[in-house]
Amino acid sequence: MMRRIPQDTHVAVLMGGWSAEREVSLSSGEACARALRAAGFTVTPIDVKHDIGAVLEDLKPDVAFNALHGKWGEDGCMSAILETLQIPYTHSGVLASALAMHKEKSKIIFRAAGLPVAQSKLVPLEEAAQSHPMPLPYVLKPVAEGSSVGVHIVTRSSNGPAAIVLEQRAIYGDMIMAERFIPGRELTCAVMGNVALGVIDIVPAVGFYDYRAKYAPGGSRHVLPAEVPQDIYRKVQQVALAAHQALGCRGVSRSDFRFDDTPGSDRELVLLEVNTQPGMTPTSLVPELAAHAGHSFEELVTWMVNDASVNR
Repeated sequence: MMRRIPQDTHVAVLMGGWSAEREVSLSSGEACARALRAAGFTVTPIDVKHDIGAVLEDLKPDVAFNALHGKWGEDGCMSAILETLQIPYTHSGVLASALAMHKEKSKIIFRAAGLPVAQSKLVPLEEAAQSHPMPLPYVLKPVAEGSSVGVHIVTRSSNGPAAIVLEQRAIYGDMIMAERFIPGRELTCAVMGNVALGVIDIVPAVGFYDYRAKYAPGGSRHVLPAEVPQDIYRKVQQVALAAHQALGCRGVSRSDFRFDDTPGSDRELVLLEVNTQPGMTPTSLVPELAAHAGHSFEELVTWMVNDASVNR
């Protein structure tokens, strides 16, 4: 890994963009920009617009810190622009980012690597609105969004799938993913380089770990280290690292899991997805996991800048 001298390094922090996760990205980017300045770097925050290629070509930063979330920022598009401009950048490269963002394609990779995933299927949006695509309960989610945008648990008490999906047609597009619902706990584990960090048990204040629970103050409680059996704790770390490597991720990633510890269950552990550009907001999980491992926020973002490269 290159050791960049902060005083000699100009970092462009890419944030905002035009995805459904714009506000979260702005919060992540602002937090990272403050920490990078505190660490001694020269920092230019950029609220990304469609002319980002020209803006970066004029600016010529030493490193691009990609704090974008969601489509066009986290799905490999921004990585491709940075590869074309040959600007070293943080997080994963084009292919790993695209695969991780597409939940069904990433599951193909996970299954081939022998990792545990939930049964799911892609169905046309109109079909999912007319009838249940799989036995209740199940989860409906966009095939390529993050931050639990558009995620709904469909139970017998739900007002049918039609009202849910047709109101958010713009989020889902033509196809929607239906996935078997796994009861129990929401666990998450970050990977930094090739090291799995700790495991957090996420306890939402109300309902499930949706967009509001993730980002609103008090929306959820984080138990770190997760109070789960040691064999499950270790397995989460092992699967998170294996998923990171199977997709070819770089830098920092975060894997999300469901662990069924309900009475009479067989303690099923299921990998839901890998986030290649996890949140870096004040309530985000990766900074908390890094701090638990002994890395301050400044040290974390400095490590990410030092890890930046092209040909990722």
